[in-house]
Amino acid sequence: MRLAVLDRDRCQPKMCGFQCIKFCPRVRTGDETIVEGEDGKPVISEELCVGCGICVKRCPFGSIMIIGLPEKLEEPTHRYGKNGFALYGLPVPTVGKVTGILGPNGIGKSTAINILSGTLKPNLGKGKISWEEILKHYAGTALHDYLEGVSKGKIKTSQKPQYVDMIPRKFKGKAWDLLSKTDERGILKELLSKLDIANIIDRRIEELSGGELQRVALAACIAKDADFYFIDEISPYLDIYQRIKAAQLIRELAEKKAVMVVEHDLAILDLLADIVHIAYGTPGGFGVITHPKGVRVGINEYLKGYLREENVRIRTEAIEFEVHAPQVTKEISSLLKFGRFTKKYEEGFELVALGGEIRKGEVTGIVGPNGIGKSTFVKILAGEIQPTEGKLEMNIKVSYKPQYIKAEEPVATGDFLRSINKQLDTSYYQTEILRPLQLERLLNQPVSDLSGGELQRVAIAACLSRAADLYLLDEPSAHLDVEQRVLATKVIRRFAENNKVTAMVVDHDIYMIDMLSDRLLVFEGQPMVRGEVHGPFNMREGMNRFLKNIGITFRRDEETKRPRVNKLDSRLDRTQKAEGEYYYSMDKT
Repeated sequence: MRLAVLDRDRCQPKMCGFQCIKFCPRVRTGDETIVEGEDGKPVISEELCVGCGICVKRCPFGSIMIIGLPEKLEEPTHRYGKNGFALYGLPVPTVGKVTGILGPNGIGKSTAINILSGTLKPNLGKGKISWEEILKHYAGTALHDYLEGVSKGKIKTSQKPQYVDMIPRKFKGKAWDLLSKTDERGILKELLSKLDIANIIDRRIEELSGGELQRVALAACIAKDADFYFIDEISPYLDIYQRIKAAQLIRELAEKKAVMVVEHDLAILDLLADIVHIAYGTPGGFGVITHPKGVRVGINEYLKGYLREENVRIRTEAIEFEVHAPQVTKEISSLLKFGRFTKKYEEGFELVALGGEIRKGEVTGIVGPNGIGKSTFVKILAGEIQPTEGKLEMNIKVSYKPQYIKAEEPVATGDFLRSINKQLDTSYYQTEILRPLQLERLLNQPVSDLSGGELQRVAIAACLSRAADLYLLDEPSAHLDVEQRVLATKVIRRFAENNKVTAMVVDHDIYMIDMLSDRLLVFEGQPMVRGEVHGPFNMREGMNRFLKNIGITFRRDEETKRPRVNKLDSRLDRTQKAEGEYYYSMDKT
């Protein structure tokens, strides 16, 4: 079985003269394998296509995908017209459980949620179709009763959006004005306290930080009285402690409601979900949502890249973690030594750096709670702001990717990156940066039209494109899916090693920090009041110190060696705290 998918936004027949039609071998023999449609775009016959891939290679805009599907896939759950994206399968909402969806962006998760919420009617790949035929198709399955409720308008849904930084564009006013409209369950005051946002409700939405917006959006979603709650990523902009608090709130909600979450921080998804559906396929082409799996089994299969029950390989290589913390590294020459300096703000916050050394060719992770001065420290190293006391001798070139990225450039992505580095078209640049960051298909798109995840990858590429001795990346994992985070991690790591340059990365994703870092800078103190910079430490010492400060322990899964959050006050949590091992205990369950 074969799918032919056309990205209609990218397709520009007037500029290429229908290269796909001109070079199609079947068209040359007289078949109408590709014809011009009524809208002036090509229409590809999946029945006549032989899968040679010539049209894919000849299309100058990368708008065609020819995909060979697994034979056992039946008719799609939904398809967006002829040569459109196809979704196979649906996740099953279950009252009393948190259902997770794990998979890359562009794989159909939003389509599935739109169907479950009633905003999109599934067409089974047939165009117009009646609810009677849809319900007949799902008769005898766990989804039948739920979809019947959707068809009759009996299912009320509440949704937290993925990109919370877009909220200020759609709502003007104070946080309280937004939240007070959502309190249908009468629990808003309790949510404000648990999410630690009671002190910001009188501030305007556009004045809130990303972490504050994330918690406001979560409170607004949970406060509504609904049958089905969909929560799209709680982790961006939140530190580990805030993520775990949010996860606990969602689990409380799921005791009486059906809750479904998409989350790319696997440590938090592991803690949060009871069951998971794996979504796989070709982003933008087709997506398959598996039957539910136990959360541990599902995440482990996803990391290995092989789904045992479906007998499908979704990745050529497994995502691997080190069994033990990296050992103390050999002597490496110093790139930067800094003495004590401070930065004070009129609002009262003070950052104190006690002094340290950054080595050449290393990747240093930066960890600590929000509001503790991590971004301030990085901005000082980048020369964006100056210390209040003390002097920082920076006789090196620095490239900086900020935490919050603005997409105001009207130019094409490729032209934007070429303006930074003219080596864009060299084989090294394409192999080491563009291809792994999946940017080749974005080069002709305006930067201002990119999504949050696309913009993040372009920002990482732009940072690494500048000639520098020190590369500073503030939260590069935000809005990236699991696959993209792993690829970004490899790109940053390999770039530092191959070019013998230093990278410093601020992030809250423990998986990313674990795979990326040689050493750690640990920020301690009282958020929004005072922060202190300690280290760098080796990984074992640094993570133990960091996690001890926030009272959380991690273990490692025996099968995949991935970090897993221990439930607070569990037997293993108490044992590890007593032993002072907050991060590296092996999971034997």
